[in-house]
Amino acid sequence: MHTVQINRKGANRVHSGHPWVFASDVEDRGEAQAGDAVRVVGPRHETLGSAHYSSTSQITLRMLSTGARAEEASREFFAERFAKAAALRELVVRDSDAYRLISSEGDLLPGLIVDKYGPYFVVQTLSQGMDRELATFARILVDEYAAEGIVARNDAAVRTHESLAVEKKVVHGEVPDRVPMRMNGLTMYADLLHGQKTGVFLDQRENYPAAARFAKPGGRALDCFTSTGGFALHLSRICEHVEAVDSSALALEVAAGNAKANGIENIEWKQADVFELLSAYSKMRTKFDTIVLDPPAFAKSRSAVQGALRGYKDINLRALRLLEPGGILVTCSCSHHISEADLLGVAAEASLDAGRTLRVLDRRIQSQDHPVLLTVPETLYLKCVILQVVA
Repeated sequence: MHTVQINRKGANRVHSGHPWVFASDVEDRGEAQAGDAVRVVGPRHETLGSAHYSSTSQITLRMLSTGARAEEASREFFAERFAKAAALRELVVRDSDAYRLISSEGDLLPGLIVDKYGPYFVVQTLSQGMDRELATFARILVDEYAAEGIVARNDAAVRTHESLAVEKKVVHGEVPDRVPMRMNGLTMYADLLHGQKTGVFLDQRENYPAAARFAKPGGRALDCFTSTGGFALHLSRICEHVEAVDSSALALEVAAGNAKANGIENIEWKQADVFELLSAYSKMRTKFDTIVLDPPAFAKSRSAVQGALRGYKDINLRALRLLEPGGILVTCSCSHHISEADLLGVAAEASLDAGRTLRVLDRRIQSQDHPVLLTVPETLYLKCVILQVVA
C-alpha cells in the first residue's frame, strides 16, 4: 500500500475514534491515487492504520482499520466486516426481512451502505474507495447472502464531492419493479430503483409501532410526509381513520399498494404540500387525535441550521393547532445537524405559541440496524419524539 502522512491534529482525530481525516490535516499524499487503500502514518511516521484515499473530497481519508498494523482492503477483510454486521442484525432485527445490513461508519465501513429487502440488496458506494470495490461487494452478497438481485443506488449527491458519476443500475440478477418485503407483520413493497433513499425508510422501522402504541384507539390520525406509508399503515391498526399526505405521486402509488396488500381500507391517500394543507385545515378547524411529522432533512449543512429550526417550529406549530386535547404529536428530524435538544426546543416554542402544554411520552432514534458509534456523532442523525397535548 502507498503511504499517506497526516499531521498531529489528524492523528489526534484518529486516536479519538473518528474515521475521517480532512484534506487540511494531510501532510504528504505520497503516490496515493483516487480510491486507493493506503497506510496512514502520523507526524512521526508511526502507523495509525489503513484508509481509503480520496483525491477530491475534503474528507481525504476514511479509516478502514486502526492500530500499528495497516490491514489490507482485501475481499477477506470486507467479508469479515460483512459477517460482523450481519451478526448484529440477527440480534436486533425482529419480524422483518428488510433492514440495513451495512451502515457505513456504524459498521466500520465508511462510505458503504447496503440495504436488504428479502433476497434483493441495494448498495450505495459513496466514496472513491468503496466505489472501486463495488464488484467485490456484489460477489460477497451473491456468495454469502444468496442475493438474487443487486441494485447500485449511486444517485446520492454526495458522490459529486468524490468526482463519481451519479447513477443507478442493476448490477446483478433481475429486480422486480416492486420488491415484496415484510415489516412488523405487514406486507410492503419497495421500488428499489426509483423509490426514496434505497426504496423504503428503513430507519423508522422501530418507530412505526411505537407511534401506533400511543395513538388513540378509534381516533383520527394524520401522517404527514407519508412516503410509502410506513406510519400510516401501522396507525391504521389502531385508528378508525388515517389521512396520509405526500407530495410524491409515485410514493403514494406504492403506499396505496401496500395498504391493498394488507387489506387495509381506512387510509385516505392525499397528494398535497404538507405546509399548505396544515394551514388549510387550521382555517377549516379540522381536528385530529394523532399527527405524525416526518419531513425530509431541513438542514443538510451546518449553515442551514437556523433556517431549518424555523421550518421545524412552523410545521410543529401548525400541527399543534389541529390536535384534540390529549392528542399525540410524533415529530421527527433526520438532519444530523439538528440535535434532539434542538427538536425539543422548537416543539416547546411551538407549544407556547399555540397555547398548548406538551408532555414527553417517548424519545427515540433510528432503528438498531443503523448503529450509533459514540465517537462518531454523525452516526446519530434521526430523532423521533412522541408528545402528548396535556392542556
